[in-house]
Amino acid sequence: MKKILLLMTTISALGQNAPKYPQTQKGTVNDTYFGTSVADPYRWLEDDQSAETAAWVKAENEVTFNYLKQIPFREAIKNRLEQLWNYEKESAPRQEGDFIYYYKNDGLQNQSVMWRKDKKGKEEIFLDANTFSKDGTTSLGDISFSKDGSLAAYSISEGGSDWRKVIIINAITKEKIDQTLLDVKFSGLSWLGNKGFYYSSYEKPVGSELSAKTDQHKLFFHVLGTQQKTDQVIFGDKQKRRYVGGYVTEDDRYLIISAANSTYGNELYIQDLINKNNSLVTVVGNFDSANNIIDNNGETLFVETDLGAPNKRIATFTLKNPTVENWKDFIPETENVLEISTGGGYFFAHYMKDAVSFVEQYDVKGAKVRTLELPDLGTASGFSGKKKEKTLYYNFDNYTTPSTIYQFEAETGKSIVYRKSKAKFQSDLYETHQVFYTSKDGTKVPMMITYKKGLKLDGNNPTMLYGYGGFSISLTPSFSIANAVWMENGGIFAVPNLRGGGEYGKKWHDAGTKQQKQNVFDDFIAAGEYLIANKYTSKKYLAIRGGSNGGLLVGAVMTQRPDLMQVALPAVGVLDMLRYNAFTAGAGWSYDYGTAQDSKEMFDYLKAYSPVHNVKSGVTYPATMVTTGDHDDRVVPAHSFKFAAELQSKQTGDNPTLIRIDVKAGHGAGKSVKATIEENVDIQAFTLYNMGIKSIPFNK
Repeated sequence: MKKILLLMTTISALGQNAPKYPQTQKGTVNDTYFGTSVADPYRWLEDDQSAETAAWVKAENEVTFNYLKQIPFREAIKNRLEQLWNYEKESAPRQEGDFIYYYKNDGLQNQSVMWRKDKKGKEEIFLDANTFSKDGTTSLGDISFSKDGSLAAYSISEGGSDWRKVIIINAITKEKIDQTLLDVKFSGLSWLGNKGFYYSSYEKPVGSELSAKTDQHKLFFHVLGTQQKTDQVIFGDKQKRRYVGGYVTEDDRYLIISAANSTYGNELYIQDLINKNNSLVTVVGNFDSANNIIDNNGETLFVETDLGAPNKRIATFTLKNPTVENWKDFIPETENVLEISTGGGYFFAHYMKDAVSFVEQYDVKGAKVRTLELPDLGTASGFSGKKKEKTLYYNFDNYTTPSTIYQFEAETGKSIVYRKSKAKFQSDLYETHQVFYTSKDGTKVPMMITYKKGLKLDGNNPTMLYGYGGFSISLTPSFSIANAVWMENGGIFAVPNLRGGGEYGKKWHDAGTKQQKQNVFDDFIAAGEYLIANKYTSKKYLAIRGGSNGGLLVGAVMTQRPDLMQVALPAVGVLDMLRYNAFTAGAGWSYDYGTAQDSKEMFDYLKAYSPVHNVKSGVTYPATMVTTGDHDDRVVPAHSFKFAAELQSKQTGDNPTLIRIDVKAGHGAGKSVKATIEENVDIQAFTLYNMGIKSIPFNK
């Protein structure tokens, strides 16, 4: 590839007030799909190992941060965000062996610290991820203890990558006792006695580990004291599957294996570990339903499934008659979507009604014990633990209530506050209400709108419209310090529950997939139109934001309706819909998206909304700041690079089109507090500045 020179130059189509962007070299690559030739001029930006791409990243960041530095109230937002963020946080406790473990953060620590307490109440630091790296970019991932609590294995992520290292220690002395496992990805860690543990990974790909395709996942068993290269492949060697996971039931009796080729639908296999000669039993041998073993009571196994139940149900079976026709309902499907947790010998059915939680408790015979009394309307999560633990914990929050930990007694149903949030946020000054608006095809879609009480609805309120709409993921009410600062300054925060999500079960999810994906974009557009029509905001004060699949949402909507909003904020987005399946495990997203190789009809559909392919010359696009991380190996940054280059070359008018690229950062998990604050500061400052706001708070 010829050396590409990046020259700081003014693009002629831009106005005098627009930033001066790097000139991004255009190549001559073309791909042909079903007889249609498609140009891909920025293909060279897919090479994350090249000096040219590194130089482009550096040049773009220089433009972006020079622009952000000129915003007069950027520092004020940062000071307030740090001030509000700076309070002690602590997680719910968990019992492992003779210790109680929990996470704490004194306020602005880059990574939370894992502490423990012994039977006498003596506290000590167990693992401090802040010591893993000097810059706070190495984070603690999953941690798993052996059943007696004497051993532990934990994973670490460096620079935000999904590739992990696994470190094995004596949990009592905290001393390392085995070699570090390398190149582990998309993996849980599940111990079998004190012998060893199961984990999953791919073969290291040829080429860039951050972008090369990984499509054969394997389940391994590591025996303590042996070399990783001798680890036994339990599943995935002969069966090519994109996602494989394995875990052992609490009583060490069964190995449960889930295997899938896409993000929806999985095979299910079980091995009885009591008899070493027992082979894997196929329980579900296709990908037509989602199935998860949640518990067992002796020989009886409990499965959470949407087989014949789009809103999910719990069924029971035994390995003597494991096939689906022998499954018996334990908790039948209802009109509301079900998620399950177990603890204290009970089952906790978490339901959503219009994206708001309610929880019911069931005993081991399937009899309903009680409906739990929750503190308010919002999101309750937790109610999980070992069978012998009768004291459980749960978190509760919503858009105006910081997360509070409650202690719950499983036998009596009594619930008390265990740890109240120390966030200095006055919840009673804010309000949330839910509305139902009508999308393009007549579908009713719910939306939560939150703002300061007494706010005048005159169309002049900066509004952040946040969406996702994919992969059956539900957006339920949650508290955010960044959103608190936004609302404190007079902004509105709005979250619609778009099709493609899981708020109303599989039918709602499927209504936003493949050749129905446009429904998701229409739902989001209709949400913006509702907010404008009802005077919450106006085009001048509307910003749209989303990450990952939500980044695709923002990219598609801003290219389809650039007149609707003033600011667009696509983060770590899937933006090249013709090539997303060429990178890492991207092919696994085909259940939601389909691929350009499926058929001419699917190719035409994807090309019609793919953000990278729908930026047009002569159009005034909203002020845009694309955000990504250079180590994002989930949604590779090339998506964002290409989209930003297209916007910069074709934008008409003065609206800036910037890209902010975090260095040594990935898709988001494990991001340091410092980096998280800085990103949120820049997003809010950029948004308000491009709405014409002169100072903050802007509602004086």
